[in-house]
Amino acid sequence: MHPETPSSRPAIIEARGVTFRAGSRALVDNVSCAFHAGEFVAILGPNGAGKSTLLKLLCGERHLSSGEVFFEGQPLSHWKPGQLARRRAVLPQSSGIPFEFTALDIVLLGRSPYGDAARYREQALTAMERTDSAKLADRTVNTLSGGELQRVNLARVLLQIENDSPESKALLLDEPISNLDPLHQHATLRLAREAASQGTGVIVVIHDLNLATQYADRLLLMKSGAVVAEGSPRDVITPEIIQETFSVRSRIVENPLCDAPAVFVDAAPL
Repeated sequence: MHPETPSSRPAIIEARGVTFRAGSRALVDNVSCAFHAGEFVAILGPNGAGKSTLLKLLCGERHLSSGEVFFEGQPLSHWKPGQLARRRAVLPQSSGIPFEFTALDIVLLGRSPYGDAARYREQALTAMERTDSAKLADRTVNTLSGGELQRVNLARVLLQIENDSPESKALLLDEPISNLDPLHQHATLRLAREAASQGTGVIVVIHDLNLATQYADRLLLMKSGAVVAEGSPRDVITPEIIQETFSVRSRIVENPLCDAPAVFVDAAPL
């Protein structure tokens, strides 16, 4: 289920020795990693590991204390915002949205980098169909549940990177399934998997180990601001690495529903 990513495939996003400090504490500590076109990478780790902070550094939302982030081989700072917006879409955990906006208004924001967003109403509704949110199009955002708003925002970022450019694109999703039921969790990750299969570099911060192993090509495990393990699900999901990263005992078995390892965690403390 996890197609191999050729080692020769170019890195669309690369971090070299990136560090982010809050006071004297390094939330991300000297991390180097690369993310490739056509690859689905899941970033995992315990609470406070630095996962979301790393994602914010990769998209330029936070200023680096040291190190450098590159997009298509060029420092992120060399790109104009409009250029990046047509090549890279970011779904944060939460975002400030005016209450009077409808769900369709939110999705149409994804076309802002292309000019008159109103011209893309049909494309926006199609994106909403893909995320099972089209029936919400006329609802104002203050009437939506957390899960409904999450699906609307997913439609927005999918619409944002939908263009005919042959250039590589990137999709960065920060906990995109946190408010979703199992049906929509799988639907969201299938859409991310589909985007990767079409050449988009996909980076997802996620907590569910079993969903990560089922959909991702590569896992990046973090703890205390550092990367502790990186590789394919079968290489990374071992009892030793799970214990080192999450401080829990686990048993690894074969997932009977797909070609991936499955994790069972012992609730007893170490």
